[in-house]
Amino acid sequence: MRHGGLLLLTVLAGVALFGWWQGWRLPDPWNPWAPLDVRQPPNLLTSWKLGRLRDDPRLCAAALATSGLHYSPQADSPATARCPLSDVVRVQGAEVRLSSSFLATCPVAVAFALFQRHGLQPAAQRVFGQPVVQIDHLGSYACRNVYNRAEGRLSQHATANALDIAGFRLKDGQRIELHKDWQGDGPKAQFLREVRDGACESFNTVLGPDYNAAHHNHFHLDMGRWRVCR
Repeated sequence: MRHGGLLLLTVLAGVALFGWWQGWRLPDPWNPWAPLDVRQPPNLLTSWKLGRLRDDPRLCAAALATSGLHYSPQADSPATARCPLSDVVRVQGAEVRLSSSFLATCPVAVAFALFQRHGLQPAAQRVFGQPVVQIDHLGSYACRNVYNRAEGRLSQHATANALDIAGFRLKDGQRIELHKDWQGDGPKAQFLREVRDGACESFNTVLGPDYNAAHHNHFHLDMGRWRVCR
């Protein structure tokens, strides 16, 4: 959050505390302490509220309850596991179909719901005048290091804190695939760039074909601590 956002947050926090003392309250979307509601349009507090989810499972669960996702909580894996899973859900469906279910940390699930509602579908309507009906993905959980290297740090995929999306299907049956449609300046390329920009509003890290060859066929989306939009 930039300096202007921090100033706004400080002001709103002060107003919220004053309102609590006076017996009134800010509307939840503008109350820094209210849980994130995925159904509400994003505002300047959304990224800050998303950041709070990582360290507060109860707050994340409250946000996830507004997501419209079909999901089931998964048991935590043993802490001794090489790639331990904690606070993970299996996302089985959304407002759009999924090519398959996927595991996700609660923050990734919330960010995904926010993205598909406020980023993906508006982009599809602007460019094609119709909705996306299916998201094709390459998976989320993989117990491995970054780029499958023998040594180095674990990937965000190792804790199901990332999702790789490869393409989309529109209501009229059109398929849009990153490996074929990213290049150029036609409607499909325009759509994919709008999707990338929308994802950057919800996820902390977004890596696509412009980042490197390893991402030529998908968007990597994660909720790690680094903010990157490439």
